Amino acid sequence: MINELKEMDELFNKLFPIMRSITGEGVRETIRILQKYIPLEMEGISTGTEVFDWNIPKEWVIREAWIKDEQGNKVIDIKDLNLHVVNYSEPVNLWVSLEELKKHLHTIPQLPDAVPYVISYYKERWGFCMSHNQLNSLGEGQYHVFIDSEKVDGQLNFAQAVLPGKSDKEVLISTYICHPSMANNELSGPLVATYLYNRLKQWNNREFTYRFVYLPETIGSITYLWKYGHELKEKLYSGLVLTCLGGKNRRLSFKQPRLNHTPMDELIIYLNSREQYEMPIRPFTPLHGSDERQYCSPGFNLPVGQFSKMVYGTYSGYHNSLDTKENMTIEALLDSVNEIEKLLKLQELNGYYINQKPFGEPKLGKYDLYPDINAPGTWGKSSTKKIDNRQQLNQVLTLLNYSDGKHRLSDLAKTLPYSLEDYEISIEALKEHGLLAGPFYEEQEL
Repeated sequence: MINELKEMDELFNKLFPIMRSITGEGVRETIRILQKYIPLEMEGISTGTEVFDWNIPKEWVIREAWIKDEQGNKVIDIKDLNLHVVNYSEPVNLWVSLEELKKHLHTIPQLPDAVPYVISYYKERWGFCMSHNQLNSLGEGQYHVFIDSEKVDGQLNFAQAVLPGKSDKEVLISTYICHPSMANNELSGPLVATYLYNRLKQWNNREFTYRFVYLPETIGSITYLWKYGHELKEKLYSGLVLTCLGGKNRRLSFKQPRLNHTPMDELIIYLNSREQYEMPIRPFTPLHGSDERQYCSPGFNLPVGQFSKMVYGTYSGYHNSLDTKENMTIEALLDSVNEIEKLLKLQELNGYYINQKPFGEPKLGKYDLYPDINAPGTWGKSSTKKIDNRQQLNQVLTLLNYSDGKHRLSDLAKTLPYSLEDYEISIEALKEHGLLAGPFYEEQEL
C-alpha cells in the first residue's frame, strides 16, 4: 500500500501540469502517460464526424496566453497556471483598456483568491481567468492581451483497456481526462481507475470482464456510445463512472442509474439496510453529474451509476484553482480504490447459485462440512480465512436450501446475521466438493 501511495502521488505530479481539453495533445499526452501503468489502447474519431446529434469539433491548439501591462509586466500567464485562459479560446493580439479587458475576464467574487475554470468549446470567444482579488488590484491603463491558439482538423481521442473474465458479461469503469490542472474534479477519477485496474488484474478469478474507459467528458462518452453503445447494450451487467473521489474525511457515495434495480444499486441498498454500511445514495438526475447522464440516456438506458466522495458543487474548490492535491489527498484516493474494489468483489459474489444435490440435504459429514466441535475452523482447500463452525454450518445449510437459481446471495443472506463477505468461505467450500454451482447473473432453472 505504501508503494501504491507513492506511485499514485508520482503519477499525479506527472498529469497535473498538462493543458487538457476535450481534444488535442493534452488528452493524448495524458493517455500516453497512463499507458505506462495499464495497457490502454488509444482511438481517435476525426474532426467533423457526426456522432448522433453532435459533430466532432476541431482540435484546440494552445501555445501561449498572457496579459501584460503598459510597462511590459506580465499580469497573468498560462505558464504559471493553465486555468488562466478560457479553454478553447480564439487567438487574440490586442491592446485594450481596462474597461474593455474586464468584458473578457472571469473571476469568482465569493472566492476572491480562486481562479475559475471556464470553457467555451462550442462558441467562439476569447477570455482569461484570474482571482477576484487580482482583478481588483488592476489599475487603469492599456493592457496587451495575447493568445496564441488555433483550431485544426484532427481527432477526438479516448482509450480503453479490457480485463477478461470467465464471462463475457461486462462491468464498465469510465472516467474522464479533459480538465486541466484540477485534482479532485479531474485526476481523482483516472488515478483511482488506473490503480483499480491493477488490483483487479491480480484477482485469481474474475467472473466478469472489466472494461476501463478514459475519455473527454460528455462529447467523449457520446462518441464512445456512438461506436460501442450497441456492444455495451448486449454485454453490460453493471457500470460505474468515477469522479471526485478525493477529500479528507469524506464518505464514498453512489449516484443511482436511471434504470431501476441494477446490480450495484441493489447491492449497496442491501449493505446499507443489513450491514450498516451507511453509504449515501444519490438518486439519478440528468440535471447535473458526469458521463452517467450519457450512458443512462433513454436510447441506451444502461445500468451505469456513479461513485464520488467530494461531490461536484459541494466544495469550495469545484471548477477552480482551489482544487488541489492537498485538499483532495492521495490517501483519500487510495481509500476509494480499496472501497470500490471491495464492492466489485461483492458484486461478483452476489449472484445466483444452484444446489448440485438438491434432493434432501447432502450428507455433509461425508464432505467434512459438518463440524464435530464448536470452534473456529478453516473450511475449503484454498481458504485462508477462519469463521466459527456453527456460523459455517448455518451458512452451508442456508446456501444449499435457497440455491435454486431464483435467489441472489443477498436474498438468502437476509435470513442470517452474517456479512455478505463471509459467505465467500462457505461458497468456496461447497463448490470444492461439487455441491454448489455458480455464481450466475441471471435466474437459472434448477
